[in-house]
Amino acid sequence: MSKIRSKNTKAELIIFKELRKKGIYFQKHYKNAVGKPDIALPRKKIAIFIDGDFWHGYRFNKIKNKLPKKYWLKKIEDNIKRDKKGKALLHKKGWRTLRLWEHEIINDIEESINKILDFISR
Repeated sequence: MSKIRSKNTKAELIIFKELRKKGIYFQKHYKNAVGKPDIALPRKKIAIFIDGDFWHGYRFNKIKNKLPKKYWLKKIEDNIKRDKKGKALLHKKGWRTLRLWEHEIINDIEESINKILDFISR
């Protein structure tokens, strides 16, 4: 568990590098917004989250029966609830949010970057 990163994951580093190449100014792990978005454009009130598939419950309904009941089931359910609550709070404060899954980034970097650029330009 100590080897598992919560910041600067492979998917995050890929996106950070590509956004810098495109000349997009952003702040990493922005502490002044609910949920500490992985990418934030505070002046535009844009928050982008890069969620790990396991930790944030991608296809959770399919895998939850395979997880040990005591710890992981509650942990991931709590993460999902926290993510929903954080998104609602950010929207209430006028922020726009975008969530990308780790597998989306790893499988198709260009599509992920295009999603972000489209989101920022709206």
